[in-house]
Amino acid sequence: MTDLPADPPRSTSRVPANRGSRLLHLGGLAVGLASGMLAEGARRAVRGELPQMRAMLLTPANAKRLTEKLARLRGASMKVGQLLSMEAGELLPPEFTEILARLREDAHFMPISQLAEVLDSQWGEGWENRFERFNFTPIAAASIGQVHAAQLKDGRRLAIKVQYPGVRRSIDSDVDNVAALLRLLPLLPPEANMDALLDEAKKQLKQEADYTQEAEHIAQFRKLLVDEADWLLPTVVDELTTSEVLCMSFVPGNPVESLAGAPQALRNHVATRLIDLLLREFLQFGMVQTDPNFANFRFDPESGRIGLLDFGATRLYSTERMGQVRQLMAAACADDAQKLEAAALAAGYLLESDSAARRQAMIELFMLVGEPARQTGAYDFGNADLTLRLRDSAYAMGFDQGHWRPPPADLIFLHRKLAGLYLLCARLKARVDVADLMTLRLG
Repeated sequence: MTDLPADPPRSTSRVPANRGSRLLHLGGLAVGLASGMLAEGARRAVRGELPQMRAMLLTPANAKRLTEKLARLRGASMKVGQLLSMEAGELLPPEFTEILARLREDAHFMPISQLAEVLDSQWGEGWENRFERFNFTPIAAASIGQVHAAQLKDGRRLAIKVQYPGVRRSIDSDVDNVAALLRLLPLLPPEANMDALLDEAKKQLKQEADYTQEAEHIAQFRKLLVDEADWLLPTVVDELTTSEVLCMSFVPGNPVESLAGAPQALRNHVATRLIDLLLREFLQFGMVQTDPNFANFRFDPESGRIGLLDFGATRLYSTERMGQVRQLMAAACADDAQKLEAAALAAGYLLESDSAARRQAMIELFMLVGEPARQTGAYDFGNADLTLRLRDSAYAMGFDQGHWRPPPADLIFLHRKLAGLYLLCARLKARVDVADLMTLRLG
């Protein structure tokens, strides 16, 4: 399997599989962070500096403690860190967001002995006889599971996602424990209420941990895109798929970021297709793959097709919700502040009791999101600092102006996907005629 995607070396550690051991790990993390904070305060005091709580806590040593512990725990503890780094980035201090963002790439691998235990429990003893080859070294690892390459006796090449043991059972307790840890740390403003985000995180994690449901989502997307030559999706191998093991055909290609040095026309083409697919998901399918991790997109230079991976974070939206999103997008594209305010009220971003200042701040933020669609011709993501301006605007809205309030929980995941694709377009320095795509898809 010489053309399998390379993955950087990572640490291997056994996944704590019961609630008690996971709680002990988080308790140890809290003690370690507090100890590090006190030690840093003492060092600063010796130097005659006036210690500040945030500076004492967000030290390089504490950053390493936090990312290492959550990467070792995996599961919901790690996923909450990832979600907070993306969905609550405007609420958390930038230093903390950067720390949490490292978790998107830093999951540990299971040791082979633990991997074998999981596969024995799901497939029964002797499962290895079905395979010509099975690569015990994962080609990818994340918060919920890790992925292995394999080849069946009939020659089919597979990608097999194996869930970490205990992840599904520990979701509620993991999220609650991480939330308690965050509240103990002097990072969030006292008025911050993360309950809606954390409740939604629990729901999302339970969906992602159900691999049979992910298999259904893959099948649905394959039907929607079956006649389109641009896309390459995996096929589920039903006889080897369980709620904790997802067996799929192997999708060839290179990470989409590898196109950063490709010809401009190719970069533009890939970015345009991905944004167009996102609009169709939002506005037509009512089904959105909400995880914008760059690893979920691949490009196969032999076929010129774009590979789509990881459908665990797929969310379904009602016709009513889709209509509200459509109105928001249309108003932002048309630069119509009055219609945008009405659409934000209908979708739940604004309340009738909100002040004029909050309304104006929300309108300005949505107008910024719609900037690419108001430009005639191609929008140059490479020369625009749109993602930075969006981050700064959202952060200022929460802290400088005191207007922060969690957006509607189900729509947070739409923000996640849109922000991720904007960032990818910037990484590729792509030029995309977003206005033309919006005209096509809004009708």
